Amino acid sequence: MKKLLLFLAEGFEEIEALTVVDVLRRAEVEVDMCSLSEEYVNGAHNIKVKSDLHLDDLDQNNYDGLILPGGPGTDNLKNNVRVVQLVKDFYMNGKLTAAICAAPIVLAEAGIVNGHNITSYPTVQNFLDNSIYKEEAVVLDNNILTSRGPATALPFAFAILEALGLNEESEKLKEDMLYNFYIGKN
Repeated sequence: MKKLLLFLAEGFEEIEALTVVDVLRRAEVEVDMCSLSEEYVNGAHNIKVKSDLHLDDLDQNNYDGLILPGGPGTDNLKNNVRVVQLVKDFYMNGKLTAAICAAPIVLAEAGIVNGHNITSYPTVQNFLDNSIYKEEAVVLDNNILTSRGPATALPFAFAILEALGLNEESEKLKEDMLYNFYIGKN
């Protein structure tokens, strides 16, 4: 069974975090929501979420990849030395390194966007200077997966499944969750 780590920093964008966790858990991917500080983390829209573990209790060897939701909390991720080092380690070890919305700036802080195809929320494009910027909903380049923002949370979640080799699970969920209907694929 695949196991992923999703960081919850104070001010995280709830739809980007919780949509992804929901889809992945529906596909029976184990996802741990990791807090940088308290057990309960307050999102950008004042939704408190209980984390599964604290950053201090994390063993990175237990995970196949990590996910960074965006929102105003991205600065808390970017300014956390341990998170930035984990991002670098996951990337260097060929593990899935996924970021949505403003969170690709954490990838930039870790020094891993250079020469890679990247997308993000439009206002953070200037922080991704050495990347090859794409205005697409979801972009996969080797083990780096990026997405634009709240409206792309579902395709981002499905792309995570596909990047993990769980294409059948992704296709089934797209059908079951009426995503294919929504995008006019039926």
